[in-house]
Amino acid sequence: MIITTLFLPSLYVAITTFHPQLLPTNFLLSITSAREGVPFPAVIEAFMMEFLFEGLREAGIRLPRPSGSAVSIVGALVIGQAAVQAGIVSAPMVIVVSLTGIASLITPRYSMGVGFRMLRFPMLLFSGMFGLYGVTMGSLFLLIHLTNLESFGVPYLSPIAPLSRTELKDVLIRAPRWNMHTLPLSGSTQNHLRFPKGQKPGGFQGDEA
Repeated sequence: MIITTLFLPSLYVAITTFHPQLLPTNFLLSITSAREGVPFPAVIEAFMMEFLFEGLREAGIRLPRPSGSAVSIVGALVIGQAAVQAGIVSAPMVIVVSLTGIASLITPRYSMGVGFRMLRFPMLLFSGMFGLYGVTMGSLFLLIHLTNLESFGVPYLSPIAPLSRTELKDVLIRAPRWNMHTLPLSGSTQNHLRFPKGQKPGGFQGDEA
């Protein structure tokens, strides 16, 4: 969901503007016919819809709870449909922005979702100027920035960058608890022992038949 939040509008703008050959012919013809009467480039269209969606989201947060969600949903539906019928934006762009907004709401931590929502705009700018090369450049800049960050003296991407093979037991797939004997080496504690060895559960050694 985080990847969808960050990259979906940028990939749509980059592919439809600079790399239409990546799309199947029927799909490309469908998008082209939907954008036939739209007076704006795809990147301007995406910025307009993103700002509109963020404005509706913020309005829904500040309104009372019973009416806030209704205003956000109804406002997005009504304004999106009206904009499509008026020929200001295309229907595929409304779908892309809606999927991006839904994906940003699925993020477990709200503060983390806000950061990725803000990063969508520079990624859109890169994709509107350079296409997929701009998306790649923006991703590299973001990755370089993350590798230079530290939290209380600990690298932000630890233990992946810098790589520590002994600490990879709790990154993508968590190892069994009895197999993680030591604490992360990047911590400030002097005692790196998490659990003593020999904690692996075994079978019962009861009376044999």
